Amino acid sequence: MLPLLFGLFLLTIAVQLFFLFFVLNKINSTENVSETLPKKPLGVSVIVCAWNELENLKELIPLLNNQQYSDYEIIIVDDRSWDGSYDYLLFECKAYPKTRFIRIEETPAHLSSKKYALTLGIKNAKKEIILVTDADCRPQTEFWISGMAEMMTAQKDIVLGYSPYQKELGFLNKIIRYETFLTALQYFSFALYGHPYMGVGRNLMYRKSLFLKNKGFAKHTNIMGGDDDLFMNDVATPQNTAICLNPNTFMYSFPKKTWKTWYRQKTRHISVSKYYLPVNKWLLGTLAGSQIWFWLTFLIILPFVIKTPLLYWLLGTWVLRIISQWVIFYRANQKLDNIIEWYNVPVYDFCMTFYYLFMGIMGVWNRRKKLRWK
Repeated sequence: MLPLLFGLFLLTIAVQLFFLFFVLNKINSTENVSETLPKKPLGVSVIVCAWNELENLKELIPLLNNQQYSDYEIIIVDDRSWDGSYDYLLFECKAYPKTRFIRIEETPAHLSSKKYALTLGIKNAKKEIILVTDADCRPQTEFWISGMAEMMTAQKDIVLGYSPYQKELGFLNKIIRYETFLTALQYFSFALYGHPYMGVGRNLMYRKSLFLKNKGFAKHTNIMGGDDDLFMNDVATPQNTAICLNPNTFMYSFPKKTWKTWYRQKTRHISVSKYYLPVNKWLLGTLAGSQIWFWLTFLIILPFVIKTPLLYWLLGTWVLRIISQWVIFYRANQKLDNIIEWYNVPVYDFCMTFYYLFMGIMGVWNRRKKLRWK
């Protein structure tokens, strides 16, 4: 049994090193440079779907109206809010000439409310380029729109942006930031590797014509999530997808405050992954599975080889993988705004192993439960 486990351990290390050096490391050799700049500014429609987001809208709308870009509009889709958002948008938004809003009084029973709201916003957009974000997000500079639009060349239909979470105190915040960093590292690197599979709806740009040509979210209208990742699974290709690593375009968001709300959010996100294309499910499953087996086989083997020469082989190969990840993640963290404490990467990696196990089990357990937008 021990030789079999050790062989499995070595195999998982080989798989992990392949992903680290040939996939995830791609972000470290990529510069945020547009090859063919557009001759004139592209018309951009910024769309924000909001449900009871009055206080967030009061902060976000002025920031969006202060963007340094010549040709854009802002569409706020108010989805049945009862917190005073409608009155604010009706009377106060007159001060912001670039902003208009759509009020939803009722959502069809068979449709996801978020996708219905976003679809209405896109169909009412006057510009060809759609840039979506959420009400609880904040652009870090006045050049968010211009930086994202710069990557939308004639050859591209999609630009994947980056949206980290604000740094706060506490272990939960550290885990949230690391998980978000890891997700961004994966979808950026897989796009560079030739397998774009998702973006985040907090910072995502695509052409309106691409949305309409593919009938929007028609393939998954009744699924709660997926307005970003499932849509990208449908339409993203190696040829039509660009990534944006320009720090001016990073869109920060506010993290969940409790384990319960974060768990609910992640359950909603994970619930849609079963609808990914088979190749994307295989790649992501292999990456996560090899990480789980790396740690589990190491912990199982370790007590049996403490007093044998095999211990040096076990520790040596374990250290090889840990240091490789450490170096690659350190460099990636610099590109992604130093959102994590790089020196804690091995600790985070260990914690994420059990996160994958737990969320995988709970994902199956909660498969039939109804999920909510918020």
